Amino acid sequence: MSETKELGRKLGLGAALAIAVGTTVGSGIFSSVGSVAAAAGSPFMTILAFIIGGLIIIPQMFVYAELSTAYPVDGADYIYLKNAGSRPLAFLSGWATFWANDPVSISIMALAIANYLRYLVPISDLAGRIIATAAVLLFMYLHLRSVKTGGNFQTLITAAKILPFVLVIGVGIFFIKGDMLAAAPAAAAPVGLAALLAGISATSWSYTGTSAVTYVTGEIKDPGKTMPRALIGGILIVLVLYSALALVISGLLPFDQLVASTAPISDAIASLPVFGPIAGVFVAVTGIIVILGSLSSCIMYQPRLEYAMAKDGLFFKVFGHVNEKYETPDYSIIIQCALGIILIYVSSLNDLLGYFTLVLLIKNILTYGSIIWNRKRADYNPVFRTPAWQLMTFLAIASCMILVWSTFLWAPIPGLVAAVIVVATGLPAYYYWENQNKKKAAETKA
Repeated sequence: MSETKELGRKLGLGAALAIAVGTTVGSGIFSSVGSVAAAAGSPFMTILAFIIGGLIIIPQMFVYAELSTAYPVDGADYIYLKNAGSRPLAFLSGWATFWANDPVSISIMALAIANYLRYLVPISDLAGRIIATAAVLLFMYLHLRSVKTGGNFQTLITAAKILPFVLVIGVGIFFIKGDMLAAAPAAAAPVGLAALLAGISATSWSYTGTSAVTYVTGEIKDPGKTMPRALIGGILIVLVLYSALALVISGLLPFDQLVASTAPISDAIASLPVFGPIAGVFVAVTGIIVILGSLSSCIMYQPRLEYAMAKDGLFFKVFGHVNEKYETPDYSIIIQCALGIILIYVSSLNDLLGYFTLVLLIKNILTYGSIIWNRKRADYNPVFRTPAWQLMTFLAIASCMILVWSTFLWAPIPGLVAAVIVVATGLPAYYYWENQNKKKAAETKA
């Protein structure tokens, strides 16, 4: 066991793409098509919203591609903000991510697996929580033992979670009804640019997650070539998948039914002669596979952020530990999974994720902006450079601002409260660890 051993580069392009795509394609797509349709107001605008919604994420991936090849180490946003010249801001971004997102997302996804399973098998609430716990422990063990094995599994599970959607698209395309695609907007529906912007905003959450692979940049083979391909290729794969899915669903369901549906994919599948009798089972099984892939991805990449912070002396020391045999950040993985399991049995705490959403979005905006300060560094030498970087940076920030705006409208007070909590708890922790680092440096010199 070692606290100085570094993580090895064992992940290739397949695993990197699997992390990017597997994290993005989650259970939200099962209901988001209906939400986007309600916001966009017509089938055409719904499809167009998904296309543009994916396209506007590409500038974000360009920025991440440049930053990740300039700093090919684990840590993502924390590393980029730190090198931009603000250790306190970098620390606060990591602090907020850990407490607001990482263990919480593990518990939410694990519980979602149990919820889908209930459709197939009657299980009690306690049994569901036990199953959720077992899923977390299974992936914890997998990703503790080997990042390469974990990467191979992530590649397989991502292919498995995409396959059902491809199957629905491949079959459904032959049953699309042109009159449904050409349906006029409802009388009270938004029209024109306002409808399109509303639809794009509604797609935004469906496309989040592609940048997850930047957390493990330090374990990617040939990151100068692999990271841009994984980031940009990942968002293009999801863009095509979601847009095709929106096209098929909009062409299978009457628009008023699509807008009112809480499970539009299930309803669309039910209308197909091949899948109709097993629509519910098909969606439940697909949902379980989809969330298993996302849970595996999160348990794999999330602990790398705290590992990077701990290596800098800006987080609990134990998180920087690397297993001598398996070359994984073992304690960081174990502690995050343990916290996630605790949250599985304290369900009310899951709501905290919504409270911190605004803080995490602002962190993303600061990360995109960090490229401006990083480019001023004399030692800044990325392998990949963002084309028209000033325009791309502006577009990356502007597209994220769409989410900030919609989130602030949804929960302004919780968002502001969370910001205060992050600063009030994070700054004392930051200055404590910085003082400890200065003492150690002084002792070393002495």
